[in-house]
Amino acid sequence: MRRPRHLSAEEKALWDRVADRTTPMDPQRKREEPVTPQPAKPKSKKTVVDRFEVGQGAPPRRSNDILPGITERLSVSPVNMDHKSFGKMKRGKLKPEAKIDLHGMTMAEAHPELVAFILGSQSLGRRLVLVITGKGKDRDDGGPIPTRHGVLRHQVPQWLALPPLSQAILQVTPAHLRHGGHGAYYVYLRKRR
Repeated sequence: MRRPRHLSAEEKALWDRVADRTTPMDPQRKREEPVTPQPAKPKSKKTVVDRFEVGQGAPPRRSNDILPGITERLSVSPVNMDHKSFGKMKRGKLKPEAKIDLHGMTMAEAHPELVAFILGSQSLGRRLVLVITGKGKDRDDGGPIPTRHGVLRHQVPQWLALPPLSQAILQVTPAHLRHGGHGAYYVYLRKRR
């Protein structure tokens, strides 16, 4: 229920002048006098408000990205190859037999090149190849939807996990620093049948 709005002294004087110049529709009806507002009662106790900061009770902010980083996802993926060889590969002790450099390419250019390289390498009997994606440029324009840092770096592992490449690949892991670090991936291929 809304509380009635009380007129100020100026508004009441203006209303009285307007009301005096008009003729009532029903002359028998008595004119109602406006109710004067009662002054507010002073509070007996002062209310003390504790010092606060905006957002202090809000839950902590989380990142907008709901997926963990690509390196975290690849590091928790199960090892499908020989553990001894996997350890050597992660330490950069195994030398890749071939490499492809995708950085600087668009996604439309990079995808067919990657498919041809992986399937061609498997048909030649190669086991370990290096896919260089580059780390990517930071192109976040500050809009409401964040853009990923390094489009190819995030897209290549997804392409490798999908057919026709998934049946040719045994393991994908980020490369050692001597082979490109976070801007490259080791791809360990299955033996050709």
